[in-house]
Amino acid sequence: MATFLYRLGRLAFRRRWYVAVLWAGVLACLGLSALRAPGATDSGFSMPGIESQKAFDLMGERFPGAAADGATARVVFVAPDGQKVTAAENKKVVEGAVEELGGGSQVAAVADPFTSKAVSEDGSTAYATVTYRVTADDLTDASRTALEKAVDGARESGLTMEAGGSATDSGGGPGGVAEIIGISVAAVVLLVTFGSLVAAGLPLLTAILGVAITMFTITTLAAAFGLSTSTGTLAMMLGLAVGIDYALFVVSRYREERAEGHAPEEAAGLAVGTAGSAVVFAGLTVVIALAGLAVVGVPMLTKMGLAASGAVVVAVLIALTMVPAFLGFWPGAVLSGAARKQGKQGKQGEQGEQSRQGEQGKTGTPGAKAARTGGKPRWSGKPRTARTARTASRNPETGPAAQDAQDNLGTRWARFVWRRPVPVLILGVLGLGALAVPMTSLQLGMPGDEAKPTSTSERRAYDDLARGFGPGFNGPLTIVVDARGADAKAAVTTIAEKIGGTKGVVSVAPPYFNKAADTAVFMATPSTSPTDERTKTLVKTIRDERPAVESATGASFEVTGTTALNIDIADKVQAALFPYLATIVGLAVILLLVVFRSVLVPLKAALGFLLSVLAALGAVVVVFQQGHGAGVFGVEQTGPIMSLMPIFLVGIVFGLAMDYEVFLVSRMREAHVHGETAEQSVISGFRHSARVVVAAALIMIAVFAGFIGESDSMIKMIGFGLAAAVLLDAFVVRMALVPAVLSLLGDRAWWLPRRLDRILPHVDVEGEALSHRSAAAMLPDQAREEPVPARL
Repeated sequence: MATFLYRLGRLAFRRRWYVAVLWAGVLACLGLSALRAPGATDSGFSMPGIESQKAFDLMGERFPGAAADGATARVVFVAPDGQKVTAAENKKVVEGAVEELGGGSQVAAVADPFTSKAVSEDGSTAYATVTYRVTADDLTDASRTALEKAVDGARESGLTMEAGGSATDSGGGPGGVAEIIGISVAAVVLLVTFGSLVAAGLPLLTAILGVAITMFTITTLAAAFGLSTSTGTLAMMLGLAVGIDYALFVVSRYREERAEGHAPEEAAGLAVGTAGSAVVFAGLTVVIALAGLAVVGVPMLTKMGLAASGAVVVAVLIALTMVPAFLGFWPGAVLSGAARKQGKQGKQGEQGEQSRQGEQGKTGTPGAKAARTGGKPRWSGKPRTARTARTASRNPETGPAAQDAQDNLGTRWARFVWRRPVPVLILGVLGLGALAVPMTSLQLGMPGDEAKPTSTSERRAYDDLARGFGPGFNGPLTIVVDARGADAKAAVTTIAEKIGGTKGVVSVAPPYFNKAADTAVFMATPSTSPTDERTKTLVKTIRDERPAVESATGASFEVTGTTALNIDIADKVQAALFPYLATIVGLAVILLLVVFRSVLVPLKAALGFLLSVLAALGAVVVVFQQGHGAGVFGVEQTGPIMSLMPIFLVGIVFGLAMDYEVFLVSRMREAHVHGETAEQSVISGFRHSARVVVAAALIMIAVFAGFIGESDSMIKMIGFGLAAAVLLDAFVVRMALVPAVLSLLGDRAWWLPRRLDRILPHVDVEGEALSHRSAAAMLPDQAREEPVPARL
């Protein structure tokens, strides 16, 4: 793989115009296609195989047309303190608003609150339900404006009037704010890391290109595959983060190869062959984890995973092709100012150096002497591999003093941890364990309008209805009775009375029969809110009573509705979370076993991933469920954690954790394979990779944290969870626990049974195959013709 990517990098460098035109053509074609594509539709939540979904399907079969997906709006009227909406003046205002609401061309019907008994017992609150002929996505601006105008008119009369429902969905926050925040922070981090405007701008440019291609693709396919706005937002979030990071790794390796004396084209090939190999592997782990979300069985989760996987694939392809192409356009611009200055000085002295080498060739160089005597050149020093020969040719002074001169903050930190592994390990594990404890009280659910900011009309309408009609009014249970083969009316009456007498049910609405009079639907209003644990218990109680009721009536019933559907989804996702986590951890062990050819290193990486993801979930529970620090992050209402969020977090964090593991530990393994001691290999890994890994982690944290400002509660929650997970995994697990564990293991960390070594395939992630090619390119001509002696 490394050799193939090396050739691909050189080809992209040489044929940079073709590569640039190709990607520009892809972007233009997808952009035009997106402009002509129909609008996206939100198919909502569904999960085949659960009772709520079966009941919805039964309703669609027995009530054709009644389960249409037309948009609805629930307009709430609240009288001033001490007054009632039934008072003459207030009633006149409400009736005028209802008449105005029914005047739109897309309105199918408006239920008058005074004739539909939609007035609270104390008379303070009433609501009118507006039903539209079209879906929420097909509502025109005129229809939405008419709804807003009617609401504003009632407010001017003194009534409090709010609107909720699918027709009033306000969507996410200001478009582009999160992306601008993430990109701005990333630009600062890149500038500090590289010390070059071009080097800092290149990863940003290629990442934006990848995100644009991804979003145009999603927009083009949205209508055909039912992709929602959240799907695109999550793909953008992940695509932007990994796009910057993958380009960062390639550009950083290119600068390193240039510093070692390689020509620009050769450096680009080596960068893609080495760092690019790690990018491919890291991207593959993310894709596998995200695509694996399909096994959970939630269509929306599957769409999110596949869309985000596509964003990662695009980011990898751009890092392997477009990045070296851009390096071909500006081969020296990405270097630091000091490196460019040194390069100019080197060119000025090259001619004089060649003259001196010519004089030495006549007298005393080992190659010249060997040519005169017919023998081989005599090299002094320790036995060397191709890599050490290459290093020696660049820098003959490779002793401890030279290594000390190359020390940076990463090497100093590695030495600090190496000398104190036990305290670092204990503090890190205890800290992550303490954060993970709240995860034991994790409650999953699907928050609705109650989770939106109080600045939205939907949230205020939700609160007004809860005060006027009770907290359970916002989440009624839908009971579907299948009375085929039984006395339908008697059976439905018996079932309604039984459910109405259940503790926790406030009221039961009159049943509605289909045309065949063999199926009925009625609503049961709980006394508690949709996200309350007591509501979940109530649903279970009603379902447990079903066998006795069915045997007495001969009819069967099922509980559904948004509340029951959300409860069923939460139960199924929670049941799938730990098996999925076990699958991901097992996959991590296998992949790292192949890459690092070690038994203990993959186990250490998997355990570290478990610690970081559990700690991140614990942090999410602390803020979004328990409410500690909720105001800091703009969380208006605490409650259960979004059902899909933990399992989606696990998939993404797995891939990102493997990113850092590969980029950091692969350099340690490379140094160990070439003869360095256990301590030296860890220090070498930190010397070359720590700064880049820290920069990559900071960029990802900035990108993910920017989405905390979104009003969509799921996006806000995922942004916080991912930012916390990257922070913990990169800085605690990879930068502290990894060197601490390797210090305790020593050389045993790289142990692999011989039989297993023969079975495992060889994956050259570090680019070992390129070391010999690179060494041959760096050594003098005569030395290149002869093999390097085993003993000198």
